[in-house]
Parts: sequence; structure tokens; C-alpha cells
Amino acid sequence: MFLSCGDALFDVFAEPGEDVSRLSLNAVVGGSPLNVALGLSRLGHRTGFFTKVSTDLFGQRIRAFMEREGIDQRFLVPTDRNTTLAIVSLSKSGSAAYSFYIDGTADRSVEPGDVPDDLEAIEAIHVASYSTVTEPTASALVRLIDREKDRRFISYDPNIRASIEPDLDLWRAKVAEMVPRAALVKASDEDLEQLYPGRSPETVAGDWVAAGAALAVVTLGPNGAIGLSASGAAVSVPGRTVAVVDTVGAGDTFQAATLARLKETHSLSRKALNAFTSAELTDVLDFAIKAAAVTCSRRGADLPRRADLGLAPL
Repeated sequence: MFLSCGDALFDVFAEPGEDVSRLSLNAVVGGSPLNVALGLSRLGHRTGFFTKVSTDLFGQRIRAFMEREGIDQRFLVPTDRNTTLAIVSLSKSGSAAYSFYIDGTADRSVEPGDVPDDLEAIEAIHVASYSTVTEPTASALVRLIDREKDRRFISYDPNIRASIEPDLDLWRAKVAEMVPRAALVKASDEDLEQLYPGRSPETVAGDWVAAGAALAVVTLGPNGAIGLSASGAAVSVPGRTVAVVDTVGAGDTFQAATLARLKETHSLSRKALNAFTSAELTDVLDFAIKAAAVTCSRRGADLPRRADLGLAPL
């Protein structure tokens, strides 16, 4: 089983009309690690989620969503704190801009003492985004990773959200802290431009592998992705042409598909990645790009199922 941890919220799409006194809102369950859990579950893999979930209306809907999508809720911690809301506005090209209602909310209030003890069923743990830099949740996730990193596969996506935590030095410090603990590190070129302006994705990926990651991947939007493994395999895989509706959830789809492919090819371990060939790495990244392209063709984080990718059920 996979365990994804952290952000669980509602993306609220703002749709302004001609009347400036009105604003239409369309709310959809989201959050980077919750999207990853969704993607893994839709690809046929048992997946649980660890965070605090509110008892408010939004939290109730998040739980109902998890039940519908087959995401294991045994690791959830109930709270009466409000659910995080992300207001999403879309550009003409479909790119998303976010503003957050997040002070004191449920997924930002996980305490180190909330970390579950019994993870016997868990093979891999994924952490991402603002939960890794906002306290006390950040300390809780570090406690979880430090306890489990030598026993389970660790996946990490910085997924920078400067609108939540504007201190980029804090983000840089967190990345430096997390990369050596993770077997897989994935970031977007937009993340890297914020963190390390002027540095090439290849250079950053190389630094991450040198720091201890077994596989470093950088997504390049429509231009595909690059990957570098500790085995020395280094590849660049082109993107796929698709009519973009929006890019919400595309990076999370890529992450989920990467983890699913590693699992299905018996490569979900540092040992396997340390022996990865260029052909194996290309296969994983091409599959992840194909999955992300499906999400880009849909409104919101509507991640693909196995049938959408021409795959038979597991």
C-alpha cells in the first residue's frame, strides 16, 4: 500500500461574469498529495492518506470523496478546524494561479504526536507541497520520514506554493533537508525557477542525486521531462501534444503515474533505482507524461484510470 501525506483541501474555481457584483464558484476536492493518492487509487493501487480532516462541510465531502475513490481513511485524524480552500483562477492558456484561505486549517495542524504507529501495510510514503514547510505539520512529516526512510520507499515533491509560504529560503532549506531522505524527488521547472533561478534542470537533478536521492525528475510542462538516477542513467523524454483545458493536477498525475509504474515494474526500491537503465527510466517517464497529458485535457484534477491509458485491470 502507498501512503500519501499532507494537503487535503478544496480547489475553488472562480468564474467571473459580466456582473461585477457576482462571482460563480465551482469547488473541487484537491491538494497535491491527495491528488497523488487519487491517481494511485485510480491506477489500481491500494492507497491510504494521512492528514487532519475537518468535521466541517468541506471535510465531510473530502471523506466522502475518499470513500468513493477507494482511498483508505484509517490514517486520518479528525479535527474541528476548518478545511483549507484554494481559490483558483485560470489564464487563457489554462495555467492556474492560486490564492489560499489557510490560517489554522485542518491539514496545517497535524502534530508530531499524530503520526501513525502501525505502518506494516505501507510500502511507500509520499509527501509534498506546503505541508512540508508549514508548522506543525512539517515537523510531523519529518518525524514520519525519519522514522521510516530506511524501511520504506520515500517520494517527495516540493511543489512550491509561495502564496502560502513566501520565504523561498525556507523552501530551499526544506528541499535540502528532504532530498537526502527521499528515494524519488520530482519537481517542475517552475519550482526550480523559483528556488534556483538561472540553474538548469539537469544541474539541479544532478545535485539531488549527489545529495542522496536515487532518482531525480524534473517536469518541463509541454516539453516533457528529464530524469537522472543514481545508476547514472540520464534521459530526456518529450511531451505529448494535447488540447489543454487546464493544468490543474498534471504534476500530481505525473507523480502518481511514476510511482505506479515503478511499483508495476518491480522498481519501487533504492536498490532497483541504483541499477536503473536508461531504457527503464525512459519507460517510466513516458508513462507518467502520457498520464499527465490526459489530466491536462480535462477540467480540474480529474486524473486518469487504467482504462484511460489503455491498461488492463490489475
